[in-house]
Amino acid sequence: MFAIVEIAGKQYKVEKDDQLFVQHLNEEVGASVDAKVLMTSDGGKATFGEGTAKAEVIEHIQGDKVMTFHKKRRKGYAKKIGHRDQLTKVKITSL
Repeated sequence: MFAIVEIAGKQYKVEKDDQLFVQHLNEEVGASVDAKVLMTSDGGKATFGEGTAKAEVIEHIQGDKVMTFHKKRRKGYAKKIGHRDQLTKVKITSL
């Protein structure tokens, strides 16, 4: 059995006890988060828009560094910038 849930504005395909990284949530570690269930599938039977799923916040981390390079040719302009996304690791406890 799997479900498509919406957490922090994005959709994820999850099963019970899955752990995934989502955009940063303003919740404490150990707190429970409700996720809107968009679809569930049990075998070949699909159910749409029914109920909520529970997820537990495990930790807050930073993602990998992403480097971006901007350049305008023949103008002498070059700029290298980078950032690290703030992520939250959650565990799906119930569907």
